[in-house]
Amino acid sequence: MTATFDADAARRDFPLLGKTFRDKPLVYLDNASTSQKPDVVIDAIANFYRETNSNVHRGVYALAEEAEAAYDQARKTVASHLHASPEEIIFVRGTTEALNLVSQSYGLSNLKEGDVILVTEMEHHANIVPWQLVAEQTGATVKAAPIDDLGQLDRNALGTLLNEGTKILSLCQVSNALGTINPVAEIVAEAKEHGVVTGGGGAQSVPHGSIDVKALGCDFFAFSGHKAFGPMGIGALYGAEDKLAHMPPYQGGGDMIDKVTIEQTTFAAPPQRFEAGTPNVAGAIGLGIALDYFNSLDHEAVAAHEQALLEQATAGLSALPGLIIHGQAPDKSAVLSFTVKDVHPHDLATFLDADGIAIRADHHCCQPLMTRIGQTATARASFAFYNLSEEVDRLVKAVSRTIDCLR
Repeated sequence: MTATFDADAARRDFPLLGKTFRDKPLVYLDNASTSQKPDVVIDAIANFYRETNSNVHRGVYALAEEAEAAYDQARKTVASHLHASPEEIIFVRGTTEALNLVSQSYGLSNLKEGDVILVTEMEHHANIVPWQLVAEQTGATVKAAPIDDLGQLDRNALGTLLNEGTKILSLCQVSNALGTINPVAEIVAEAKEHGVVTGGGGAQSVPHGSIDVKALGCDFFAFSGHKAFGPMGIGALYGAEDKLAHMPPYQGGGDMIDKVTIEQTTFAAPPQRFEAGTPNVAGAIGLGIALDYFNSLDHEAVAAHEQALLEQATAGLSALPGLIIHGQAPDKSAVLSFTVKDVHPHDLATFLDADGIAIRADHHCCQPLMTRIGQTATARASFAFYNLSEEVDRLVKAVSRTIDCLR
């Protein structure tokens, strides 16, 4: 039996959640955009700059060795969270940079005219635009696997596309706009039967549980720290060792080299080959601490709590007149995207802000998906383990009042 999760206790670890806005206690429901940060993460970043600040991979003095040890430990923590080896973890600014790295390093080196890069209709722009750029450079083509009216991938269409010259498949594990959870392990196994290289976006899955990239079977996997209770400007890319070993550098500069002459440069082994320049040491340390914090929680209890919030919000909002929920896949994460007839999502979000409720209202960097569902924007409430049932009640009541006021 899954233990009950104590969200009230967890909230005490997050200083910002105690703030008030518009003279109302904050209800923060934009976790799919960025999560809040616990004190231990904030303190770890501040402590690095107070006590350990030094560059890494350069100094032989004690302070530099302390900084490097902390940086290396952060890489080990990320690797452990993903069930990978530290040599397969590259620190980047976030999911977006990770996908640009894969497209420009692996993609540019391996794609040619006529090849197909396959994404899905539910992808964030970060998993579309980098592939369009490399397609223009190589003569490859970007195609999208369609979704059905529930927001699930059309597996038959996906299977057909995998057999039509597809060389790379890159898809999200969880849709940031619909909450749909994709069966990545099944899809990757199918893709491998066709010799397709696979990448997964974990920006929306890592904040909700541990990830085993070996079980998923993908060649690449990326996530952002700021969505996983860590700092902004840091994230990680997992790359399978056999892929990274043959990929050229993404950027050139200090610390990613073996030997430099005016005539030629040879490069360090991965992951250092892909981390040119001074890294975000404090960010990496903060990310490691964030994952340690998250892993101290009961993940099964967290998942049950978030699912209960999603079900409560779905039931409450579905009962309101003219409200349509977009994305009703049976397997879904704690994201609720909706529109109200004759009420613009921006107006709805503005009225909710007056009640101290923070939700997202736009295309969620998913314009092709918005086209598919026939909307220019949706309102989106996204939940984390520190959200409360009472906050869902406030959301539903505030949306109901807004509908009454604007219609």
